[in-house]
Amino acid sequence: MNQTIECKRVEKVFEGDGIHTAALQEISITFQEKEFVSIAGPSGSGKSTLLSLLGTLDLPSKGDIFYGERSIRGLKKNELADFRFEQIGFVFQQFHLLPTLTALENILSPLMGRKVAYNKKERAEQLLEQVGLKEKANALPSQLSGGQQQRVAIARALINEPGWLLADEPTGNLDTETGEMVFELLADLNRKKGCGVIFVTHDPELAARARVQIAMKDGNIVSVHRENLYV
Repeated sequence: MNQTIECKRVEKVFEGDGIHTAALQEISITFQEKEFVSIAGPSGSGKSTLLSLLGTLDLPSKGDIFYGERSIRGLKKNELADFRFEQIGFVFQQFHLLPTLTALENILSPLMGRKVAYNKKERAEQLLEQVGLKEKANALPSQLSGGQQQRVAIARALINEPGWLLADEPTGNLDTETGEMVFELLADLNRKKGCGVIFVTHDPELAARARVQIAMKDGNIVSVHRENLYV
C-alpha cells in the first residue's frame, strides 16, 4: 500500500561522552506516493540518518514522521515492527544476505514466522525471475557476484510488496556497469510496480536521474528539485 510520507520539523541528535551531535535540523518535507527520490550530499550531511528515520529504524529526537495519517512516534515497538514489515523494504550497500541460505531462502527470510495470505515460495520465485536470477535460486551468496547479491537483496526487500523501498548507497559496492543495472532495476520497479523509491547516494550523476532530487548538507535540506520524467 502506497502512502505519502511527511516529515514535520524532524530533528535527530546523537549523544555520547557528553557531546551532542545534531545530525538533522528541523527537516520538513513530503514524499508523495510512488515518487522516485534521490538524497545526495557529502559524508556527514545527514542523508543516511534521514533514511533510517524514514524507515522507522530509529525515531526523531524532535518532530514527527507521518505515513498517511499515521504518526510513527505514536506506535508501540511491536506495532512499529509490524508497520515496517508491511510498508517498507530496505536495500543496503553491504547486501546483508545470510551466508548459509540460498538466494531463494534469503528472499523468503523476512517471512519466517509470519502468516501471510499468499504462497511464500511462489512469490519468492516470481521475484527471482523479476530480477533476472531465476536460474540462481539454489545458489549461496558466496556463489553470486556483487551485482547478483544486490539483486537478491532487492527481491528480498520486495517480498511483502511494500509501498516504499528505501535504499542506502545501493550501487556503492558495485562497478559502474553493475551499478547501472541495479539502478535501472530500481527505476523499473518504480515505473511498472508503482513502488515508491528513496535512495541515498554520493554520486551526483546518479542522483540527477531521479524525478525528485534532494541535496543535503550539515543536517539540512539545501535544495529540492522535481522533474516530470526520468533522464
